[in-house]
Amino acid sequence: MNDFASEIARELQRYANVVEEELLTVQEEVADVAVEKLKQDSPKKTGAYRKGWRKKKEGNSVVVHNTKGQLTHLLENGHAKAGGGRVPAQVHIRPVEEYVIDELPRRIERAVQQ
Repeated sequence: MNDFASEIARELQRYANVVEEELLTVQEEVADVAVEKLKQDSPKKTGAYRKGWRKKKEGNSVVVHNTKGQLTHLLENGHAKAGGGRVPAQVHIRPVEEYVIDELPRRIERAVQQ
């Protein structure tokens, strides 16, 4: 009986390891797609902002960020100009965020079911 319990525990641990690997792979893949979408859809003046999208692994998470991070909220939401008036918003982050929110759980579910 003791061998049976240890065999079940071993199989469950093996399954957990496989699922964890799949989750990390799915995170990386979705982050790669997010970075590419952001690079395509970002405003381009000199191109530095558009080319600045990166992904960074932090623990078990993947963070997508821009090297010109001080511009993200100004471009996404618009801002006031020094001489008066406003610069209109150029929404480019929100659609990618919505894609990630929809796609990541779908891919995780698919990976766990396999």
